[in-house]
Amino acid sequence: MDPTPPPTAHHRVSAEVPDWSRETPRRMWDPSRRLLAAIRGHQRAVARGGPLGAVLRRWWTLQHRFWSLVTQADIPSSTVIGGGLLLPHPNGIVVHSGARIGPNCLIFQQVTLGTRGPGGAPCIGGHVDIGAGARILGPVTIGDHAVIGANAVVMCDVPAGHAAVGIPARVRVRSDARSGAR
Repeated sequence: MDPTPPPTAHHRVSAEVPDWSRETPRRMWDPSRRLLAAIRGHQRAVARGGPLGAVLRRWWTLQHRFWSLVTQADIPSSTVIGGGLLLPHPNGIVVHSGARIGPNCLIFQQVTLGTRGPGGAPCIGGHVDIGAGARILGPVTIGDHAVIGANAVVMCDVPAGHAAVGIPARVRVRSDARSGAR
């Protein structure tokens, strides 16, 4: 019997400790998790170095290209991604190579994490939910437990526990954050 209690309305997913089980492929055809596995494998092969690392790097590069094609996602294998990332519908996701994604984030389809000229890419905190079609552009910081609404265009920092909605995005205190539930 599992000693961990089931999640409740007051259960908070950690913004610091990755839940690696979220990235574990559930079945043979699991494109988003296979893409993440290819990215992780490539990063391990690069870190390993040497002749074996070079062979593994080529293997994981092929895997990354295949799953990128299947998912239609453009996530460079060098991107810094915290563990526990969920991509329920990975098609059309574009991530700049300089972007940083914290642990236990959720990114829906058609999201762009990119730049707007010189200055840098977004830094996404832990346990951030990013809605479908959202654009996070420039050297902005998204705080832990923030929510980015669907189709929002975020070009300013979003504090921890806040929400960003609209075009251009307006930052609001989340209603569930005020009540203490999450």
